[in-house]
Amino acid sequence: MEVLALIPARGGSKGIKRKNLVLFKGLPLVVHSIQHAKACQKVTRTIVSTEDDEIRQVSLNAGAELPFLRPGALGEDHVLDLPVFKHALSFLAETENYRPDVVVHLRPTAPHRIPLWIDEAIQLLLDHPDADSVRSVSKPSQHPYRMFRIGTDGYLDPIMKHEHPVPYLLRRQDLPDVYYYNCVIDVTWPRTIFEKNSMTGDHILPYVMHPDDVIDIDSPRDLRIAECIIGGRT
Repeated sequence: MEVLALIPARGGSKGIKRKNLVLFKGLPLVVHSIQHAKACQKVTRTIVSTEDDEIRQVSLNAGAELPFLRPGALGEDHVLDLPVFKHALSFLAETENYRPDVVVHLRPTAPHRIPLWIDEAIQLLLDHPDADSVRSVSKPSQHPYRMFRIGTDGYLDPIMKHEHPVPYLLRRQDLPDVYYYNCVIDVTWPRTIFEKNSMTGDHILPYVMHPDDVIDIDSPRDLRIAECIIGGRT
C-alpha cells in the first residue's frame, strides 16, 4: 500500500508574507507538516510541491522529497488544489511510474497534528472503498441556525429558514449537530482526483476532530492565537 503525503507550499501568500516559512515553535510552518507525515505509520512517501527555491531547500533539509519544482503558473494565489495535485501525480507517474494508492493532503497552515490522527483518517478511507475521500471536520463555534444575511430591504434574513421557520430562536440543546471543514487532514483516492476531477468527490467521509485541536493559520491574528494556545515561537 503506497500512501503519498503531498504538502503544497507555494512561496507567495496574502495574509502573512512568506507564510509557509514563518517560524512557529522554532520551525517553519512547512516543516511541521513534513514532520507529521514522516511520523505516520501508514505514510510511505512525503513530497512537498513548491515553486519556491527557499521552501525547496528548507523542505529537503527537513527530510521531504522534492522530485520537481511546481510550475510558476501553479503558484499563483488563485490556483486551487486540484491542478496542483494533478500536476504532482502526473509527474510521478510519467517520470517514475509511481502511482500511490492513497493521497494525503497536509496543509502547512495546520502546524498542530498528532500523527495518529492522520493514520486514522487514512484507515477510515481504506475501510470504505466506495467513499471518494475523507475530510477532517469539527463543530463550529457559531451555529449556522443563528446566522443571517442582510436582505436588499435591509432586514435580517435567516440563512437556515428552509430548515426551521425561526431557526435562531431554538435552544442550544435543540440545535442539530453541524460540522465545518477545518483544513487539517484530507485523504483522497487518486481516482477521485482524475476520474471525478475533484479533490473530494461526492461521497465524503468525516474525520471528526475536537475544535480545541484545530489550528489553521491564515492571518497574523491566527498566528498570535496559535502561539498563545500551543506555545508559539522559540
